[in-house]
Amino acid sequence: MYHSVAAYAADPYQVTVRPDRFARQMRWLRRNGLRGVSMRELVRARTEGTAGRLVGLTFDDGYADFTTNVMPVLARFGFTATVFVVAGAPGGYNAWDQPGPTKSLMTAEDVRRAADAGMEVASHGLLHRALPDVDEATLASEVDGSREAVARLAGREVDGFCYPYGKAGPREVEAVRAAGYSYACAVRPSTLDSRLAIARTYVGDRDGTARLYAKWLRHRARTARGAR
Repeated sequence: MYHSVAAYAADPYQVTVRPDRFARQMRWLRRNGLRGVSMRELVRARTEGTAGRLVGLTFDDGYADFTTNVMPVLARFGFTATVFVVAGAPGGYNAWDQPGPTKSLMTAEDVRRAADAGMEVASHGLLHRALPDVDEATLASEVDGSREAVARLAGREVDGFCYPYGKAGPREVEAVRAAGYSYACAVRPSTLDSRLAIARTYVGDRDGTARLYAKWLRHRARTARGAR
């Protein structure tokens, strides 16, 4: 689980990885015989039993640096990824993180460019709202409406959803299911439907070789316990 990849002076919410660190993290994956892929590809491979050496790479919020700083590195290593865009704010900024460093979001052109380059573009809602806190009408627009909006931006069908802040309960999972998504990403393991609340591991700017290996092992152990 990534967010932004960019140089920075302050990062109070710990959502940013420096470009050189990100490149070293991708190199670590390849050296260990792993391949970074989109969540769409990972979910399909899991169904087919061929996901053993694949790692799903996700980028929440759809920051503009995905196209400038992430995609060139992924192309260098032959990787792909999923970028979860906030459908109601193309070309905007991270209003949900204010006060804090302002980060530009992908424009409509950026979204189409990412999709054309083989990246999966998926939904992160309309306005980055915590879904358990909204009423039924707002939930429908955040889930159903955002899927339609992202599909228009990307020019492709949208398979995946990512819960803002990783917050989801049975009501939110059912809304995602009813909207026709094939998978959804949360953060922590839970007792919710595993296909619609996929646990992820946060990757940050301090994560070098040893920390990446430890997180990989911890994630495998946590998800195995959740499956049991």
